[in-house]
Amino acid sequence: MVFKKVGIALAAALISGQAFWVQAENHGHKADAPAFRTTPVSEQVLLLQGKGGNIALLKGDQGMLLVDDDYRHLSPALKEELNRQGGLDALTYVINTHWHGDHTQGNLALGEHARIVAHDNVRTRLLTRQEIKLFNMVSEPYPESAVPSLTYDSTLTLHMNGETVKLVHYPGGHTDGDTVVFFDEANVVHTGDHFFNGFFPFVDVDSGGNVLQMADNVKAILDRINDDTRIIPGHGPLANKADLQAFHEMLVGTAAEVKAMKDQGMNLGQIQLKGLSDRWDAWADGFLSTRVWIGIVYASL
Repeated sequence: MVFKKVGIALAAALISGQAFWVQAENHGHKADAPAFRTTPVSEQVLLLQGKGGNIALLKGDQGMLLVDDDYRHLSPALKEELNRQGGLDALTYVINTHWHGDHTQGNLALGEHARIVAHDNVRTRLLTRQEIKLFNMVSEPYPESAVPSLTYDSTLTLHMNGETVKLVHYPGGHTDGDTVVFFDEANVVHTGDHFFNGFFPFVDVDSGGNVLQMADNVKAILDRINDDTRIIPGHGPLANKADLQAFHEMLVGTAAEVKAMKDQGMNLGQIQLKGLSDRWDAWADGFLSTRVWIGIVYASL
């Protein structure tokens, strides 16, 4: 599985104290996809899954709105899907949940068709050079046409197709510019990368992320939704509140275990060697190994 191969490489980097983010398309989150898999979430909201982060599509008589837009090389397939759903000319807004390329590279193809919306910090990061040291990669500044032209600080509300779309900034969780998108009438939420459904998440500490703050933010999201809410995670399958609760329990539980070992005087290498309780084993069956996840938690304490 691609996730496991990536985890092995990242483990070595964390031991040496390097930070990372898997931006490279050669280290993708899913197998290459010639087309998007489309799943209805509500009458007007669809889940689109390609190679990078999950996409939400709101469609209706007033046009279409996207939440995230995958890797650049998936843009032709994404355009084809948009044409099937109502036509590229109907695309009105693209919301970026954060700056990472697996959620924003589609901006390069879609920015000329729609207004891009995101938190203030996303525009700042996309306009500046970002370095991913682990893979010797550099994310060069995006052109003006591919960065958010509409930004916000804490909350922003869009009204479209009879839907109230609320953008809420949850600071310091996955990055410093995270947006969670609530579709109020549909009772659907797109969490961005505040939620990896079923496996250890990547938390970009170098971009202002923190595991403990992510746990607090997820608790705030849980308090805002109900048992009937459909949840589109940043990565992984469509979810419900119980799935997000399990993710929150994992964040809190693993952070507590790592902190307890650190408080006993153990260093990172010793904690990684000892590992976590067996109850968390299943969370390593995906993107990151337990060893790598411990490194991220340790860097957040």
